[in-house]
Amino acid sequence: MAKIACASHILVKDQNQAQEIKAKLTRGDDFAQLARRFSTCPSGKKGGDLGEFRKGVMAQPFDQAVFKPGSENKPFLGPIKSRFGYHLIQVLYKD
Repeated sequence: MAKIACASHILVKDQNQAQEIKAKLTRGDDFAQLARRFSTCPSGKKGGDLGEFRKGVMAQPFDQAVFKPGSENKPFLGPIKSRFGYHLIQVLYKD
């Protein structure tokens, strides 16, 4: 089971906005550009890049989604609700 992951995310406060961004991603819009435009997380300035992190470090719903088997094979995950808002997540790799 993976213990380290690398991911990017787009964080927004509103579920409706998360669904609108999800529709843009499904159409093929660029994840990093959408993160720069919409994310409320400081990582948005870097296209949503969170870098590498260990299992158990992120908010539990985020962590569970990222470390779920097969998550790295999907173009993006979400929206995933956490205490911070709604995340759209791009898992780049897990190890």
